[in-house]
Amino acid sequence: MRKTYRIGILGATGAVGEELITLLQERKFPIAELRLLSSERSAGKQLVFDDQSVTVQSVSAEVLKGLDLVFASAGGAVSRQWLPIAVAEGAIAIDNSSAYRMDPEVPLVVPEVNPEDVVQHCGIIANPNCTTILMCVAIAPLHRAIPIRRIVASTYQSASGAGARAMAEVKVQAQAILDGASPNVEVLPYPLAFNLFLHNSPMDGSGYCEEELKMVRETRKIMGEPSLALTATCVRVPVLRAHSEAINLEFAAPFAPDKAREILRHAPGVMLVEDFDRNYFPMPLEATGKDPVLVGRIRQDLSHTCGLDLWLCGDQIRKGAALNAVQIAELLMARGLL
Repeated sequence: MRKTYRIGILGATGAVGEELITLLQERKFPIAELRLLSSERSAGKQLVFDDQSVTVQSVSAEVLKGLDLVFASAGGAVSRQWLPIAVAEGAIAIDNSSAYRMDPEVPLVVPEVNPEDVVQHCGIIANPNCTTILMCVAIAPLHRAIPIRRIVASTYQSASGAGARAMAEVKVQAQAILDGASPNVEVLPYPLAFNLFLHNSPMDGSGYCEEELKMVRETRKIMGEPSLALTATCVRVPVLRAHSEAINLEFAAPFAPDKAREILRHAPGVMLVEDFDRNYFPMPLEATGKDPVLVGRIRQDLSHTCGLDLWLCGDQIRKGAALNAVQIAELLMARGLL
């Protein structure tokens, strides 16, 4: 008989939490009990899982007892407060916040890239940042063929990365502008409809924002390359859902674009999307709701004999967050660790 698990989702009413619920059902995860957890503000809300109404509960030490697995998508402060308690009660926690990503005792896992790292967990496994996940899925197969020496990443990040309220705000702003009115700004720092701005995460003294530094630090950890040269520029763009990235790669030796295409065509979690004659390449509209990272426009870097350029799009809420977390759980199951 197939083993079933008692699962908790912390942050169940958020965009990622609701996607987790959908994915657990779609992928037929073996669930004996599902507890949907949130702050007191959202407690009592009804959500649907497997055609059954489930009441959202306020998170507490008591409600975390007896769980086998906890998915956390409620922010770093919530994860730091509650995940040690869940682990002490016997659960394994998969954390979607940045709270534990750079902790040397916590594995940071993209199942297509470093699945072996899950065995090192001490109760908590960190889910990387969305832009990092999407990029690593695309570049890791190439790195295995010829080592990458340097990465230059430029991201075009959708409103979904700032949550459901940001997505709703962009829609309202767009209508206001079309009606000749001034757009209202509440969730994001500036109007995003018909606009773009550099990612609004906090800046450090070097001029890099937190989002850019996440890409640098997390990629090095996931790929096991602590000295990998990497720089990033992260931009918020007026797209509702799915992020895009322009990636420039410098390898240890020349890398033929056709060889890269052949590798990516067979890489797990990647869908090659290329038609140069039609100028048809990955688009966020087509990545929305899809599990694979769409990769295309692979070409020789004209400025470097060992360089390649590529373009990718991926659903930030699915593979960039919820799907990666569920895949980590499936990996734990497959290896007998859950």
